[in-house]
Amino acid sequence: MPDAAAHASSSASSTAPPAADPPVYVIGGGPGGLATAAALGAYGIRAVVLEKADAVGASWRGHYDRLRLHTTRRLSGLPGLPIPRAYGRWVARDDVVRYLEQYAEHHHLEVATGVVVRRVDRAADGGWVLHANGGRAPAARTVVIATGYNHTPHLPDWPGRDSYSGDLRHAGDYRNAAPYAGKDVLVVGTGNTGAEIAVDLAEGGAARVRLAVRTAPHIVRRSTAGWPAQATGILVRRLPPRAVDRAARVMRRLSVPDLSAHGLPMPDTGLYSRVLEGAIPVQDVGLIDAVQRGAVRPVAAVASFDGDVVRLADGDAIEPDAVIAATGYRRGLDGLVGHLGLLDTRGRPRVHGPRTLPSCPGLHFTGYTNPISGMFRELAHDARRIAHAIAEAHARQGPDPVPARTRSRTTHS
Repeated sequence: MPDAAAHASSSASSTAPPAADPPVYVIGGGPGGLATAAALGAYGIRAVVLEKADAVGASWRGHYDRLRLHTTRRLSGLPGLPIPRAYGRWVARDDVVRYLEQYAEHHHLEVATGVVVRRVDRAADGGWVLHANGGRAPAARTVVIATGYNHTPHLPDWPGRDSYSGDLRHAGDYRNAAPYAGKDVLVVGTGNTGAEIAVDLAEGGAARVRLAVRTAPHIVRRSTAGWPAQATGILVRRLPPRAVDRAARVMRRLSVPDLSAHGLPMPDTGLYSRVLEGAIPVQDVGLIDAVQRGAVRPVAAVASFDGDVVRLADGDAIEPDAVIAATGYRRGLDGLVGHLGLLDTRGRPRVHGPRTLPSCPGLHFTGYTNPISGMFRELAHDARRIAHAIAEAHARQGPDPVPARTRSRTTHS
């Protein structure tokens, strides 16, 4: 493989140490990967970020236009560089991208773009070999996988889906409401993405917006009297789930109107119990008002498609012009590391952050949880913990054991 630094972005440091030993390879140039590379650099450990796109923050560049961080600027900065105050309390998508670019430049990160790592295998000497496009096969004793929580769009295989003659697309392909002006649109899914897209459509001129609800979500105010929901999430993480569930129920009754008559009843299960199952509450950015005004109408879950008709779980049949499926993402790790036996039944790593499996030493993962305390905040914490664990492991192991022949293949074409 050609020297990774030769393929690095313009943010690569001109003073990086010689590549005598393989660096730590970080797969993924999003916030988790960049934060980990910067934290490693603070320990004097060379890291090379391998990014499949042509720039860092690729997933953020592809999000819908109105998206903002639902966590505060002050609690979302990555190690070594706060998010600029000028970006406001709730940072917009384009400013997140700008911050990630600034972050890579500030820390002089080596970012090799256009590198698609397809598979990670054990090397004969106990390290790792990354099989990438272009015949590349860099080797290292330590690898950090940070390809992102929202990696592969998931579109349910609804019966008759292929017969639908309208515009059916995943929410990952949605940008703004302009193409839907004057149209009847069904949004499927009541996570934060589905809720926000439904509001965007209602405010952007769609003739009718319906929101298909399979399980009624918990809804919280993004902030109350200036106190952000994220701060509450941080405070309650270590408390017993039942206690948090009871407190959240009281807070919901005090801060969120009863939407049962509109098709969004209070969930039967507790807020934090749902979080532990992977369901983050919806932060209100206009959904409550839109539902109360009738601008967004909740309906039953989608059961099947039949030509122009979408059949709902309660027996109703509707004929929307377009369906936007905010039905989530898969982690997309099966092809990369599925053969190593370290994924759970939901395709997520069985260990995370600084921990590694005894069968897979030196293989770390970051960004595969969906914490109530905020993704960016937890990525920052994970980055520091991973870097510390790697520094300690390198100190115990001494000089890199990868043979010179392997190193040569890693750094020369």
